[in-house]
Amino acid sequence: MTDSVRILLSQINDPGVSREERIEALETWEAERRQAPSVDTPQQEVNNHIHTIYSFSPYTPAMAALRSREAGLGAAGSVDHDSIAAAEEMIEACAVLGIGGCSGFEVRVSFKSGADGKPGPFADRKINNPDSAGIVYMTVQGVPKPAIPLAAEFLRPLREERLLRTRAMAESANLILKEAGLEEIDFDRDIRSRSQFDSGGGITERHLLAAVAGVFINKYGKGPDLAAALEGKLGVTPSPRIRALLSDGENVHYLYDLLGILKSAFLPRIFIQPGEQEAIPAGQVTAFAAGIGAIPAYAYLGDVGESPTGDKKAERFEDEFLDPLFEELSRLGYRAVAYMPPRNTEEQLRRVRRLCTEWGFMEISGVDINSSRQSFNCPEVLLPPFRHLIDTTWALIAHERLSSLDRSFGLFAPDNPLAAEPLEERLAVYAGAGRTLDLRDDASCYSIINDLKQGTF
Repeated sequence: MTDSVRILLSQINDPGVSREERIEALETWEAERRQAPSVDTPQQEVNNHIHTIYSFSPYTPAMAALRSREAGLGAAGSVDHDSIAAAEEMIEACAVLGIGGCSGFEVRVSFKSGADGKPGPFADRKINNPDSAGIVYMTVQGVPKPAIPLAAEFLRPLREERLLRTRAMAESANLILKEAGLEEIDFDRDIRSRSQFDSGGGITERHLLAAVAGVFINKYGKGPDLAAALEGKLGVTPSPRIRALLSDGENVHYLYDLLGILKSAFLPRIFIQPGEQEAIPAGQVTAFAAGIGAIPAYAYLGDVGESPTGDKKAERFEDEFLDPLFEELSRLGYRAVAYMPPRNTEEQLRRVRRLCTEWGFMEISGVDINSSRQSFNCPEVLLPPFRHLIDTTWALIAHERLSSLDRSFGLFAPDNPLAAEPLEERLAVYAGAGRTLDLRDDASCYSIINDLKQGTF
């Protein structure tokens, strides 16, 4: 790798420079790539659930787009916890690289209240959240560009509540660290400054755990002493595999491997459940999403063995009550279900597909990327049972682009010219539209809108 390439990569992935500077560096990178004798062609794979520095991730939106392009993806989307701050950069970066781009955000919401104000049918059950009963992860996808500031304002109080909860958890962590004779965490220096909170980003448990990891790395270095200290100081016993990884001082994924064991074995000791001001009722989020022309999606988890990130234990979730759950999702105003094909069995996903068809939910695919160890690829979408997820991604891209110019062209807009058509037909038309878009020029969007109005697309 030449010095000029290193400098460009550093600029593309530098949280300390502006979005414009990162995009400019990416444009230089792409211009040089296109001058190479052999220019690779993006494949059909898609990934709509990539976290960036605006939640917790080693990647700026521009670098997330570049890593997606290098992995051969044809389309990629950013989804950050409690934040929409990556949206414009992610879409612009994908366009620079010649791949489809879309954006959204992820929040925790409450399922604790039913339609009559009494406890909901799943108030006391773990649904898709390993940490909490009655609290659910969901995404809001396909946010039209004019609505991004509205989404940011909607998320602001949720981010602030999560910051306060994380600060309280940091205090609990400090009690444990102090008792173990270790350096304590300074919240503003070690957690808030690591995040992009002041730029519209969210603070997550991983920011806190990264600060704890920093305490151990600073004191013991990267190697066998640290692995031993985890057990001696915190009572955390790494598996043989994780111990081997943490004993390797040259491990380039060291921080993320350390975060994995801390998330599974240390976080439960300090975890504070989100309150009702942070995990607001699901219906409030779905109503907001509908109001801005975005698509609210339930994030299906399913009973799991070992998770892709290695930080979730084998556990049972919503599979045993999936049918009545879909009824509740419809009542709450969800329009889609998002899932991760690598995480589930084909039998699980066939069942989800059947229920999505029965209830008229769009299907959205993506692999939750928040670690340098994870692959951006999702080859499962190339298998016959799941190739439709490629089409729904392009439909999502078309929805986002067209509704940014005219709200009535959102996929679920009541005044959409195709509103009377079955969802399957709308998705097919929008998938075709997404593939014909000029990613860097809105003129093609106006042409498609015209054709849709006249019924000629």
